[in-house]
Amino acid sequence: MTRFFLGIAAVCFSAAGMAAQTSTGGLLLVANKGDRSLGIIDPAAGRMIANVPINGVTGHEVVASPDGRRAFVPVFGDSGVGLPGTDGRTIAVIDVPARRLAAEIDLGRGVRPHCPLFGPRDGLLYVTTEIAHSVTVVDPATLRVVAEIPTGAAESHMLAIAPDNHRAYTANVGPGSVSVLDLRARKLVAVIPVAEKVQRISISPDGRRVFTSDQRTPRLAVIDAASNRVVDWIPLPATGYGAAPTPDGRFLVVAMPRANQVAIVDMDSRSVLRLIDVPAAPQMVLIRPDGRMAYVSCDRSGQIAAIRTSDWKLETLIPAGKGADGLAWAR
Repeated sequence: MTRFFLGIAAVCFSAAGMAAQTSTGGLLLVANKGDRSLGIIDPAAGRMIANVPINGVTGHEVVASPDGRRAFVPVFGDSGVGLPGTDGRTIAVIDVPARRLAAEIDLGRGVRPHCPLFGPRDGLLYVTTEIAHSVTVVDPATLRVVAEIPTGAAESHMLAIAPDNHRAYTANVGPGSVSVLDLRARKLVAVIPVAEKVQRISISPDGRRVFTSDQRTPRLAVIDAASNRVVDWIPLPATGYGAAPTPDGRFLVVAMPRANQVAIVDMDSRSVLRLIDVPAAPQMVLIRPDGRMAYVSCDRSGQIAAIRTSDWKLETLIPAGKGADGLAWAR
């Protein structure tokens, strides 16, 4: 049975709290693995305005609720994917305006919850739970688990959801595959072999293509969502990791941790248009909703690289916390 507890008082969202939002239209959230915290960043000022402690060992990823008032941080554990270590079982719920831990969702057992996303149409919270070989579905209103969808593979680490909320895709790291899930029927559709080992996953704005990075060869797999098969490979100068498309679908921004660079992939020619040097170990890419800025978390430097999409220039480096990783936008 799933258990959860609320904070000492009811979560309160005041107009004064929301005044922390900026001229960019929102706040940048970062999961600081090394600090075991959620950083709240004012991107216009280029500074972290709060650092909220997370109970448990480590939270790698974060997602903001559609209204921007809450952040959800799964507590994964103290190891890497597929490695020995503790198995996290909770999801921290952060009151963003109040800048405090408001609740914890207890998943009932150690499942290493990792990548959280909100369904774009149904408003439900989907979280990869890789020890259970599943994606767990949470009702954000009640903070209770309502379903588990099997992925049919181990190490289902990262998640992407199609814009129509019909299909979801998990990157299964060790098996080197991608699972296709039917979110309406809550069942596994297919497991697509991709490579010996993969990491991270993203989807085009039109939902027609899915991308994941081969971890043995520097290349990006392009999966056709209609046929559920790999239809192309995009060569990269170094091994890819987190990636995100621009809202118009013209470009894919790919972090390359081993090269300390970000690659800008032109999706028309399916080739690398530009390389951008960033601090050590870039992890995740987040495109701001207005499409004007790409934010890249840099693990070893504890910084966020802010890159203009107009000319693909590094505009600034924003201090974050130790082990900066998962990013989210709270409007």
